[in-house]
Amino acid sequence: MSDIVKVAFHLKRSPFAPDLPPDDLYLDDTRKDAVDRLLDAVTRRRHVLVKGESGVGKNCVLRAMRDRLSPVDHRLVYVSHVTLGPRDFYRQVCVALDLSPKGTPAGLFEAIQRNIQALHTEHRVQPVLILDEAHLMPDRTFAHLHVLANFDWDSRPLLTIVLVGLPELHDRLKLGIHRSLLTRIGACIEVPAATAEHTSAYVRKRVADAGARGELFAPDALVQLHELTGGALRSVDVVAETALRLAAQAEVRLVDRALVRKAFHHTPLA
Repeated sequence: MSDIVKVAFHLKRSPFAPDLPPDDLYLDDTRKDAVDRLLDAVTRRRHVLVKGESGVGKNCVLRAMRDRLSPVDHRLVYVSHVTLGPRDFYRQVCVALDLSPKGTPAGLFEAIQRNIQALHTEHRVQPVLILDEAHLMPDRTFAHLHVLANFDWDSRPLLTIVLVGLPELHDRLKLGIHRSLLTRIGACIEVPAATAEHTSAYVRKRVADAGARGELFAPDALVQLHELTGGALRSVDVVAETALRLAAQAEVRLVDRALVRKAFHHTPLA
């Protein structure tokens, strides 16, 4: 956020920046329930599907889970570059596990499985492999996941896989070629867009946490913000921040409905 906005509204930080401390994450009742269900599934060593439209807060749920999981008992392995063939995918997982990414696909697979077994037997640590944007994963790589999590004839759940993606990810899992993976998933968690009430609460919390001394958005502006973004919180961030910048430039102390509409047309969302 530019200095003019911080000065104009007496803010200590950008209210809509993504780098929030865990305590400042916005979790309404729906998202709190999603975090609780995700934690329950992971601690029970179940694979999980987390789905939702772009920008609704799936990563917020993941970050809240990360903050509540014991680092002594769990090791989170986050992979976001999943648009790869099996060999390069295994390399990505090796890098995330601090293993050498060199070797054949079979050698990389064996190295990953040995590492997971060692984490369990030597340290009693459960690795949790989080695959973000999993709807983009090629079918031939997707088909390796249930094999990667297979230990001792599928009798020992040493690795938990969390698949995160758009709703079409669930549709892909229902295809016959991925049935083996679908039947191993123990929980499906959908993160919806925010309601109008939650959008307003979200914006108010973000500006208050940033140090605002009062309301920065009029009630009708919050309604307009929700209508234009459909409750996708990432889009709310973009439009709300643009509106604050326009307000600061115009020396306006309270963002109204018209200013939100103007801000919307200053973004790629229009």
